[in-house]
Amino acid sequence: MNFSFPSRDSRADKTVQSKLLKGMTYELIPLKNVHNQAAFLPEKSVMSVTCSPAKTIDDTLDLCEIFSAEGHVTIPHFAARMVESEEHVDRIVRRIKEQGIQTIFIVGGDADQRGPFYDAASFLRSLLERKPDITTVGIGSYPDGHADIPDSSLDEALLEKQELILAAGYEGYIATQMCFDANKIAEWLEKRRKAGITLPCHLGVPGAVDTKKLLSISLRLGIGHSTRFLKKNRSTALRLLSPGKYDPNKLLAPLSNQAEELGISGVHCFTFNSVDTTEEWRKKALKKLSS
Repeated sequence: MNFSFPSRDSRADKTVQSKLLKGMTYELIPLKNVHNQAAFLPEKSVMSVTCSPAKTIDDTLDLCEIFSAEGHVTIPHFAARMVESEEHVDRIVRRIKEQGIQTIFIVGGDADQRGPFYDAASFLRSLLERKPDITTVGIGSYPDGHADIPDSSLDEALLEKQELILAAGYEGYIATQMCFDANKIAEWLEKRRKAGITLPCHLGVPGAVDTKKLLSISLRLGIGHSTRFLKKNRSTALRLLSPGKYDPNKLLAPLSNQAEELGISGVHCFTFNSVDTTEEWRKKALKKLSS
């Protein structure tokens, strides 16, 4: 895939923005309110179910099974550090096939290491050797860096995971972790494209969540590396402490007119289980874009 990088333009492309919103993936967390909030999803939504360090991978797959039965397309997250053994990998592959899951998402995870896998690449290698009956593998990426991992290591790992996915004959995509700076995301993606990352990008965007809730849940659950990130980025923390809801358009609008050049093909929405307010925002945004 070839990429071209025109000069920055902050104007929004309404057609692209609307397309991204219509195809949005909703990320939900295995919390007590997950079923209540899932009721606000549109019919036949694509939903991504995370792995909670306080639970197990089987808990994530159990939720996927329930939501699939309700008509949704589910994408389970598999946190490498939560995989207990090679035998556990076999069970995961069996459950994927039994449930008819076609897309999975793999991260290293923030849990203490429970088995032989210390990062996403080591687990991905073991999983793909078993030739799971899927079509697509999603992997995480870090435009804002990671507090505990050097940027050079992140870049090498991203290339390694891309190579593993493509060599095994699967489709793939990268989903960006939380970053609140559209320019930083664009610059990071441009560098990754020049470095050989060709997988399409799903833009990781927080939903329409109360800003204080967004900060508190991030800190409590350690979603991605947000705990360490927010501690290092006081300006972001201060913005999130201001009243009101976070507006996802702050990222979507300026990046929409660069989506094709940067290979942005989707939106991965961190709903933080605020599907009600996020879906209300999405509908209003689509109505405004069509007017």
